[in-house]
Amino acid sequence: MKDTVKNLSYEIQLQPGEKLSLPPSLVESVGAGRWLITVQPVVENSTPIRNHAAFLRGYAAEDEGLYDDQAG
Repeated sequence: MKDTVKNLSYEIQLQPGEKLSLPPSLVESVGAGRWLITVQPVVENSTPIRNHAAFLRGYAAEDEGLYDDQAG
């Protein structure tokens, strides 16, 4: 039997007094086996995990046209 990794992620917002309930699609997608369920607060105004800043800092003026398609 080959195991595959399946990552499911949901972001929810609860109002004061509202209780957590799991979305039916999440409950239906979980079958037999071992599962790790993590609940953590969303950090507001956080920087994204992935961005393209490193790529943009690596660009130099002399690279202009380096990746232009060559005609002919």
